[in-house]
Amino acid sequence: MKEETKLRVKYNETDSMKYLYHANYINYYHVSRTELLRKVGLCDKILDLNGIILPVIEMHSKFVKPAFYDDELIVKTLLQKVSACKLFFCHEIFNEMNEKINSGSTIVAYVNKATGKPIKIPTEINEKLNYLINKN
Repeated sequence: MKEETKLRVKYNETDSMKYLYHANYINYYHVSRTELLRKVGLCDKILDLNGIILPVIEMHSKFVKPAFYDDELIVKTLLQKVSACKLFFCHEIFNEMNEKINSGSTIVAYVNKATGKPIKIPTEINEKLNYLINKN
C-alpha cells in the first residue's frame, strides 16, 4: 500500500541557509502517512472522535540532498508492516528531477486517547491493512 503526495516547499519552512528545515521532513511524512491511512478509512478526525490516536513512537530520517523554497517534492509512503498495535511506514522524498533527497521510517501505535495505553488494532482494520500490504 503506497501513497504519493505532492508538496511544495513554503518560504516559512526554510532555514537561514534557504534549505528546507530538517524538522519539516517529519511534517511531510505525517501528511503522506495521513493520506495513506485515509484510503482505508483511518481518518484522524474519525479516529479521534472514537477515542483513538496514532502517536509516532519511533522515527528515523536520512538526508541525502537539500530541498529549497518553492521546490515541488513527492513524498512516497509505504505501509510496510502491521503488528497487533503498531503500523510501520517507510518514506522517501524526491525532488522535481526525481532525485531521492530523503528517506526515513516511522512507527505509530494504536492508542486509547483517554488512557494513553496501546490497544489492539480491531480485526477488520488489521485484515484490511494486511490485505493491502500483501496486494503490493
